[in-house]
This record gives sequence, structure tokens and C-alpha cells, in this order.
Amino acid sequence: MIDTRPISWLKAARKDFEEFPAGAQLEMGRALTILAEGQMPDIAKHLTGFGSGVMELALKHRGDAYRVVYALQIDDDIWVVHAFQKKSKSGIKTPKHEIDLIHDRLKRLKEMLK
Repeated sequence: MIDTRPISWLKAARKDFEEFPAGAQLEMGRALTILAEGQMPDIAKHLTGFGSGVMELALKHRGDAYRVVYALQIDDDIWVVHAFQKKSKSGIKTPKHEIDLIHDRLKRLKEMLK
């Protein structure tokens, strides 16, 4: 039997995720399942500027880019803190307003779990 970690969602992240196209939701769901089972999916990478426990899933789907940001070291659960369609005007760099939102949500999550 596989020992899986629970996946928990911030409400706003779940709402944003549900606006992804069905195919993107399916691929991201598969990647989250792989994470929950203790493996690292191919589309996972470290999100710079947040420390070692914050990662993102980066998916290209039908010409668009989707991201799911999650935290591994805040709690026993894998916490999904943000989901968004990347519409960067600056190449591969994540837009500043998305980074600021991630920082804010991580701070609130840590306070909530104290």
C-alpha cells in the first residue's frame, strides 16, 4: 500500500484551479497525485525566492501556461497556495503581482496553522 500525504487547498487557489481547462486540471491532478505518493513529477520545479519547501508545477497546455504553487514544509499536508494561468509579459519570469500574492498566502497559511 502506498503511503500518501494529504493535499490541502487554500480556498482561493482551489477556485482559481477550477477555472483551468479540463485537460490542464487533469494533468495537474496527476502531478499532485505523484507528489502525494512521495515522488517528484516531471513538471515540478523549485520556485525561487521562497526557500526549499515551495515548489511549482509548470504546465504548457494548448499553447497556454498554467502554474500551481504548493508548499511541502509548512505542515504534514501538501498545501496548494496558488493556481494561475501565466500571461507573462517578461518571458519566463513569474509576474511580480503573482509572487506578491504567493508571499501573502504563505504568510497567512503559516499563521492559520500555528
